[in-house]
Amino acid sequence: MDCIFCKIAKGEIPSSKIYEDDNYLAFLDINPVARGHILVIPKVHTADIFDTPDSTLSGLTAAAKKVAKAVVCATAAEGVNFSINNGAASGQAVFHIHVHLIPRKAADNLPPWPHGSYAQGEAARIAESIREKLE
Repeated sequence: MDCIFCKIAKGEIPSSKIYEDDNYLAFLDINPVARGHILVIPKVHTADIFDTPDSTLSGLTAAAKKVAKAVVCATAAEGVNFSINNGAASGQAVFHIHVHLIPRKAADNLPPWPHGSYAQGEAARIAESIREKLE
């Protein structure tokens, strides 16, 4: 397997490690959106949220929460984006599940996601379609 995050987890590629335990690793993103942008990964390889066992995903969330508190304090951030890009269309570039922690300040000039609206009746149709897939 030629996964860059697996290589980082194994110590084959250097990184600026922030946190590490037996199962998870956090390190600075080499192409940060903001100073202090951190990636948190499980050491075991899974591609995305659909491929990741629930126990691994919950541990990943707990590790990311712990690191998020520290990054907010260390960077004097006013908030933090805590996100997972899942699939190429969402911006996932490395197909090893990872959480992005991006420290934010009110005046950081990072654009918010664009917001839209639904046409008459569209929200109800989409909601029903999603509920059907849950069954």
